[in-house]
Amino acid sequence: MNRRTFIGSAAALPGLRLGAAPQPNLLFIMTDQQRFDALSCAGNRILQTPNLDRLAREGALFRTATTPCPVCVPARTSMLTGKSMHGTGVTGNQSAADTESDPGPSYDNVLAGRGYASAYIGKWHAPYRMARTYKNKVPYAGMRVAGAPSHRQQYLEYLDRHSRAPELRPGELMNRDYERPYKPAILDARYKNPEAKFGQGDVYGWLQIPREHSPTAYTVNETLEALEGLKGGPFSLTCSIGPPHPPMLNVSPYWGFYPDRDMPLPENFQHDMTWSPYRGRAAGMQTYQVPENIRSMISIYYGMVKEVDDNLGRLLRRVDQLGLAGNTLVVFTSDHGEMMGSHGMNSKMTFYEESVRAPLIMRLPGTIKPGTIILDPVSGMDLFATILDYLGVAAPACEGHSLRPLVEGGKPAGPDFCVSEWFGKNVPNFMVRTRDWKLIMANDRASKSQDALFHLKEDPYEITNLLGAPTDRAQCRKQADEMKDRLLTWLARVNSPLAGSVRERKLA
Repeated sequence: MNRRTFIGSAAALPGLRLGAAPQPNLLFIMTDQQRFDALSCAGNRILQTPNLDRLAREGALFRTATTPCPVCVPARTSMLTGKSMHGTGVTGNQSAADTESDPGPSYDNVLAGRGYASAYIGKWHAPYRMARTYKNKVPYAGMRVAGAPSHRQQYLEYLDRHSRAPELRPGELMNRDYERPYKPAILDARYKNPEAKFGQGDVYGWLQIPREHSPTAYTVNETLEALEGLKGGPFSLTCSIGPPHPPMLNVSPYWGFYPDRDMPLPENFQHDMTWSPYRGRAAGMQTYQVPENIRSMISIYYGMVKEVDDNLGRLLRRVDQLGLAGNTLVVFTSDHGEMMGSHGMNSKMTFYEESVRAPLIMRLPGTIKPGTIILDPVSGMDLFATILDYLGVAAPACEGHSLRPLVEGGKPAGPDFCVSEWFGKNVPNFMVRTRDWKLIMANDRASKSQDALFHLKEDPYEITNLLGAPTDRAQCRKQADEMKDRLLTWLARVNSPLAGSVRERKLA
């Protein structure tokens, strides 16, 4: 073996660096609406995700990662900037169309000023001004953004070039997102009545698009192309995959890959919601309280995640082939979770575990010890400081904390709890969580929302609200007050204008 061959072979080995190490690269992979437990490395015994499991084996798996907000745009903006919702000013999905305000800088904005070439591929769902730092023209997803291309339109043009639209067959409907036929599942709003009104979240079924041209495959294909142009490094490359967010559609062979009949119902599928903060919301979701509907939903959702994992396998193998694995920080996460029948609900916008937790895996060979498992609660808001820390770039002031000390077994840089926010009306607005306890509460005295305290160590499925159900109220009230004190500490630290109104609210 000559010297050139040796160096090329050595560079392909994850964790082996020759001479002075160059600046690490960043590969940031994000899905949308993926539950924390939708990974086999997180204990799922049905869904198999070998490629993401490999990342976890070779790096660090965070078992209690929490979204800053269980809604897409606020969550993603906090993750990009390391700031709370008050810090970014982004409180809802409508902010995705904002081209003027600047909630940043994002970690990619910072890296662009430190010699990094960056590209963002896939679903952009944050204020558009931060996207101007990328080498590529980032398309908007969802709401129209002035001066930006449309992700949907680009994908439809791609489909027209590579996959001719088939004619509708008996039993099929046209999907308006992809302009291709699909066979509706039992949960689909038009399953029995093709003329029924429906939204994106009401679409479930079998999508007639070839596997190699599916929405997920398209995003990964675009990421692979961008990787070829960035491989000289240092680079920051984001692969933002839309699924398993609705519409919940499988392409072949993922349709029926996990048969409906084999899907177990959630442990908290139909519990008594008398003392739940979301009792009213659940009352309007009877569709998601029918066992056969939820088994179908889980089957489709797991099929979507399986497809994501298969495609990410292609991306990770190419990183290996290019000899980049040993010097690339890979981060995998999602913006929030999905209820998927838990507590008889679907979608997100709750502080229940299924909605507010998300997967989080990090790998950087030679720096992050393989097989590391972190049980402490961490926030997606911590990613900004953590990424810049691992890349050796000084982070501007932010409200999150680097997770690197925690990963390396030292004292955490942040507190022993994390916070999530959502500013809906007459629903809980804040969640504060430690390893074992969770408090959910409204942000002012006038709210009619039911507050809640859960002992997660004894009640992981959050069935018993200790502030409502018959309990030792005095002891529970003491614990709730301690949790509220943590929240008030956090609100003061991020300079939230809601600190006073939260302090005045008596837990109800």
